[in-house]
Amino acid sequence: MPVLRFDPFRDINRLANEVLSATRAPQPMPMDAYRRGEEYVVEFDLPGIEGESLEIIAEHNTLTVHAQRSPTKPSDAEISYVVAERPTGTFARQLQLGGALDADRIQAEYRNGVLTVRIPVAEQAKPRRISVDRGDEPRVIAGATEDSDG
Repeated sequence: MPVLRFDPFRDINRLANEVLSATRAPQPMPMDAYRRGEEYVVEFDLPGIEGESLEIIAEHNTLTVHAQRSPTKPSDAEISYVVAERPTGTFARQLQLGGALDADRIQAEYRNGVLTVRIPVAEQAKPRRISVDRGDEPRVIAGATEDSDG
């Protein structure tokens, strides 16, 4: 009994993906975003991406992340894929940054297939306590009273 069955549609689908991949729009990348203390953290799943292909641009309150994954094929052997499900090509994601974030201090790190971007909250947007002047002396409000006798 054969281990894999022949599926003619699989080969047609694979060929269509290879031909159309150059004209296809960038694929989105999965992400998580959360706030931790005085910064926002965004984590993108990018397994198999070479760090040199990553491009992060912050411009006009927009954060853009681009990545490229090339197909992995052995150069010295003729191969025929049995299953090819790992996406290749260009990946992109754009995030709108609010004015309360400090785009000048964004930091990024790529480790174990996860791109982590840290976006600090701007100083002017951080909550701050406002002191209330209570004064040292009691204030007396002077006023006249009317005499109702007369």
